[in-house]
Amino acid sequence: MGEKLKKLFAYYNPYKPLFYSDMFFAILGAAVTLVIPLIVRYITNEVVYFAPEDAGRSILVLGILMIALVLLEIFCNFYIAYFGHIMGAKMEADMRKDIFGHYQKLTFAFYDNQKVGHLLSRITSDLFDISELLHHGPEDLVISIIKIIGSFIILLMVNVKLALVAFAFIPVMALFAFYYNGKMKLAFKRNREKIADINSQIEDSLSGIRVVKSFANENEEMKKFKAGNDNFVAAKKVSYKYMGIYNSGLGAMSTLITVVVLLAGVSMMLAGTVELTDLITFLLYINNFTDPVKKLVSFTEQFQNGYSGFERFLEILSIAPDIADKPDAASVDQVKGEIEFRDVCFQYEDQTEKVLNHINLKVNAGDYMALVGPSGVGKTTLCSLIPRFYEVSSGSITIDGLDIRDMKLDDLRNNIGIVQQDVYLFAGTIMDNIRYGRPDATDEDVIRAAKNANAHDFIMSFPEGYHTDIGQRGVKLSGGQKQRLSIARVFLKNPPILIFDEATSALDNESEQVVQKSLEGLAKERTTFVIAHRLTTIQNAQKILVLTEEGIAEEGTHEELLQKKGIYESLYHRNFGHA
Repeated sequence: MGEKLKKLFAYYNPYKPLFYSDMFFAILGAAVTLVIPLIVRYITNEVVYFAPEDAGRSILVLGILMIALVLLEIFCNFYIAYFGHIMGAKMEADMRKDIFGHYQKLTFAFYDNQKVGHLLSRITSDLFDISELLHHGPEDLVISIIKIIGSFIILLMVNVKLALVAFAFIPVMALFAFYYNGKMKLAFKRNREKIADINSQIEDSLSGIRVVKSFANENEEMKKFKAGNDNFVAAKKVSYKYMGIYNSGLGAMSTLITVVVLLAGVSMMLAGTVELTDLITFLLYINNFTDPVKKLVSFTEQFQNGYSGFERFLEILSIAPDIADKPDAASVDQVKGEIEFRDVCFQYEDQTEKVLNHINLKVNAGDYMALVGPSGVGKTTLCSLIPRFYEVSSGSITIDGLDIRDMKLDDLRNNIGIVQQDVYLFAGTIMDNIRYGRPDATDEDVIRAAKNANAHDFIMSFPEGYHTDIGQRGVKLSGGQKQRLSIARVFLKNPPILIFDEATSALDNESEQVVQKSLEGLAKERTTFVIAHRLTTIQNAQKILVLTEEGIAEEGTHEELLQKKGIYESLYHRNFGHA
């Protein structure tokens, strides 16, 4: 826990002046609340016995002093509420930057096992709770300690016996709080998991809203949501039960202190050992040490929320990207594109079965290679190993003779362009989406890339042309239009190595022909891997690889493989014969 707290406190470092000024005004505000009852005691003990003129003058001076102290307290409270929250917001923003930056570094293997809703809740509600703890925590703690210790010392000076009576409850309160804290911590952790589940399910449902509506399954989604929502309420019930016991127990003890002090004080007064003015002082101070205890209640609740959020935050940050640059990774500018697989095997982390087995393959720079084979034999996986989306389990892949693990990741991926079947377009304009291929490209570069991808004409048919907003994930565009934008993106990137992952398989014949033409234009003089789906893609390939579960079963040109009358020939007649 010490190590975690050290990491938590490190977020204060950039804001030390703000933190210290916040603490200063918190201490000053707490001191003011301790001083005012002392002035009241002085008035009731001393000033009332002065000569009328002196008494009037003293009361005027003390009245002005008390008003000044109240104004000072208002300023202190405003300062810690306003500037303290700003500090909290800045620290929250720093954490959000850290976790979002870490999300960007994590690999496909991590995202294969994660729900977006869970990752989202760690960047929103968790971080809000942490920032509330970082802002309120220290000042609440300092104010509470000053008020409790300050009022205890003052009350000891007024009357030792009565002070001991009043403070006898504090250890009981502390033990009570400590016990229920532990209970609440577990309950709050459960709450976070449940709300992350709900966020994840909502995100899933809204992302697939078109599928939901097409199957008229709104009620099914409501049922799934209700189950998650009910689980959340059940988890909340447990945490609120402990919170209820906690708050009501401490509230009752605070009231009990007032009752006991009053009864003890009155009996001491009757015995002549306590003055009425001292009893009034005691009653004025009771708030000064019961309020801090209540503040500590909210602090412990805040601490549970914030700290369990911080643990989840660290959980993510502690996941080391399983694919990262070696310390001595080489910078590579432009590669020629000669690729070699040497005895490559691959299996997913959580599976014992190998997806790729002892693959040996050499592709010369500028070659156009098609991959065919039944579904599930690892065609996409083989292509995903080249940009290191996944790491080979054994063996090696080289580009221009250099092992891809010895290259800087950014340099490796900058040399590879990928056109996938499932095109992801970001919310924004057409211009923004094409420019994603090279963020520093000029408008002219973007338009040239769109023309190369046969996308310029359909873009200009929109009233706003390149500045047309395409909606979330490009919902306003057809499949062929989306695909051509993704090809324009790769044209703009201009990489020497290309991977087409069934890029035309989801398109109708007419769109497919236009997109195919764009792809062929893009593939000229580049090393190209095509996961083949249509006849045209295969016939144009200089080499065709036939993948099976055992590895590469056959390789050669279209004609060579047909003559072999092996797996390719039967696949070709089954899948492509009538394409």
